[in-house]
Amino acid sequence: MKTSTVIALDAMGGDHAPDSVVAGAALARERYPKIKFLFYGDEAQVKPLLDRHSILHASSELRHAPESISADLKPSLALRQGRNSSMRLALNAVAQDEAGSVVSAGNTGALMAMAKFVLKTLPGIDRPAIASLMPTKVGESVMLDLGANVECDAENLVQFALMGAIFCRTVLGISEPSVGLLNIGTEELKGHDEIRTAATILRERPFPGSFYGFVEGNDITSGTVDVIVTDGFSGNIALKTLEGTAQLMAYFLRQSFASSLTAKLGYVLVRNAMKKFKMRADPRRYNGAMFLGLQGVCVKSHGGTDHVGFANAIGVAHDLIDRRFNERIGEELARQYGVPAPAAPAVMPAEDIP
Repeated sequence: MKTSTVIALDAMGGDHAPDSVVAGAALARERYPKIKFLFYGDEAQVKPLLDRHSILHASSELRHAPESISADLKPSLALRQGRNSSMRLALNAVAQDEAGSVVSAGNTGALMAMAKFVLKTLPGIDRPAIASLMPTKVGESVMLDLGANVECDAENLVQFALMGAIFCRTVLGISEPSVGLLNIGTEELKGHDEIRTAATILRERPFPGSFYGFVEGNDITSGTVDVIVTDGFSGNIALKTLEGTAQLMAYFLRQSFASSLTAKLGYVLVRNAMKKFKMRADPRRYNGAMFLGLQGVCVKSHGGTDHVGFANAIGVAHDLIDRRFNERIGEELARQYGVPAPAAPAVMPAEDIP
């Protein structure tokens, strides 16, 4: 068994865990027959679920984790108190080279804090960023940061642009991705000092893509650029706004088609088109955000997703491993900053683990 084919799963993370995690793994196994899983969670809860899925019997190992990280636990406390949690043990598996990636639907802040401590950042990267695919009128784009860093300086934004461009090349296959900085206007004088300084650097510094300039909120769904870069504060607000808008539109459609007999008959006529619309706008399709900039692949699933969404998050982890995403970031960082390419994460001595 190659380590890269093994994915460590935080079986206790998420609103519907461990049911959604196990069922999602079974679905992902159907799509990717070569992957194997290390489940970390409460054996009494997880084992009966695993027993229901014969497809997982020969491809999975369950390791008991006596603790789990609650959704409201502060990251600092999770880091200090969660050493035996399912989340932490799954991360340790990647750091100890037992797994090629980790997937969790648990507490985002706790996962980021633990991942940064256990996996470490890549040489040349100051802060990891959360990146995900966003649906647009012309396909998909990459957006980061979506909530890991509330405040960012200019160099942080430049590093996000670099990682986002490589993510776009690796996942979407766009050889020369265009990159835009999210701002309150497209004019050069708009925005705070950090974003204007970042724009100046990106215009002058070569990187694997082309710098488009400033973009606004409406450009996110228009597909104006392939990569949208912002700080985690603005990015998270934009993400939640888009999610809320999609839910509102679905609600309005349901109300409209149920408003009269004529509307119900009209739905029958457009039912196939509505199914296509629902599939295209389904947030589960885009589930699975990666923490870019770490010496290991770490994917965050939405906490409220079901097994279909969790399977898609596993798919993101599989693709990033299969396409050598972290190695490509390391190679580009070495060219950009003259830093050494990252070595495989070493096993962390027990006495160094808080």
